[in-house]
Amino acid sequence: MNDDDTFGRNTTSRRGFLSVAAALGTVGIAGCGAPRSDASASATPANTGEGGSTEGTQQVEQVEEWSGSDSTAVETDHPYTTPRTTIDLDETDGAITMSTRACRHQLLGDESRGGPWELPEVWAWETPETDPSVPGPLLRVTEGTDLEITYDNTEHNRPHTFHVHGLSKSWMDDGVPTTTGRQVAPGEEYTYEITANQPGTHLYHCHYQTQNHLDMGMFGILRVDPEGYEAPDKEAFMTIKDWDTRLSASMAGGDVSFSHRDRNPDAFTVNGRCAPYTFHPERGSPLIVEEGDRVRIHYVNAGYESHAMHTHNHGFTVVEKDGGVIPESARHREDVVPIAPAERKTIEFTADADPGVYALHCHKVNHAMNGDTYPGGMIGGMVYESVTDTEQFASVMETAGYEV
Repeated sequence: MNDDDTFGRNTTSRRGFLSVAAALGTVGIAGCGAPRSDASASATPANTGEGGSTEGTQQVEQVEEWSGSDSTAVETDHPYTTPRTTIDLDETDGAITMSTRACRHQLLGDESRGGPWELPEVWAWETPETDPSVPGPLLRVTEGTDLEITYDNTEHNRPHTFHVHGLSKSWMDDGVPTTTGRQVAPGEEYTYEITANQPGTHLYHCHYQTQNHLDMGMFGILRVDPEGYEAPDKEAFMTIKDWDTRLSASMAGGDVSFSHRDRNPDAFTVNGRCAPYTFHPERGSPLIVEEGDRVRIHYVNAGYESHAMHTHNHGFTVVEKDGGVIPESARHREDVVPIAPAERKTIEFTADADPGVYALHCHKVNHAMNGDTYPGGMIGGMVYESVTDTEQFASVMETAGYEV
């Protein structure tokens, strides 16, 4: 985790960029210059039950003309999130302990175009071995492994649960308080015993007061590889998400009110970042390919709106949906794929286009914006290694706040 309160511009060589991008292993253009409001110190809302309508009792006043960048001015002393890590559960015999920590989260870095832009409070997943992140750590395991997922709620002041899509499990390990009456209160822990019985890419999230907890960043990916899984040349996991920044600001004590009945997303992210920060090799998640690579991208929608993900200059086929393999006879060439809330789709293609820098973005074009500024938002990037010494590549990296 970065000990400083800001992330400055990084300078490195082309070789350094490639090594950093390779280490990430996963993958996404200008910012919001709206005025900011004054903000109060962080407040700690009171808890209510699973069926309650709100979680907080803080008194706030509505900002007359709220703009997304106003959230940056809400001051908290939380630590910053760090980029998502990957945890191989095969190496731990399926056992992991997870918890939640209140953090700040940068949508755009200080030196990226349009930055800084941040959410003053998110609820980030962490483990004893990894720093808090949004999305949470990528959990990867082989089919058939018995999982013991211990949720340790000693670092947060609200009840939480662990719920995962796609896997069959016992009733009491479903992680849904509404139907089980069970949640993990502050200061308590609970171990969910779940078998990785369905290969595929699955969403996990907190299911306590889901309208708030999912929207505050408590989501991640659990990938179950089938026995004998044949990995492609390049593989990326992309979590897409829409945010209404008023929720984060209100939870952090800002002078803004929020209702999910009036939710109006103003931030759109790939793996927790808005473009152009998505292209930053240390803070974002660009996908680096070589000519002829077989590429597989796993999309997971952790938001509340559907998104139409488009690949520039590369047709693909959808090979998996929600853990189900699409028969070859049903596959056909596409270049736009709709992904509904909580839906997972895996696409596959060959990197056989004219080498360059290509966008992978939502084609609801207002989702590819930061505030009123285009381009931005839900734009990921795919870069051919052979063009990383070009002026065009250097220009893209400059907008991301990364100097090659």
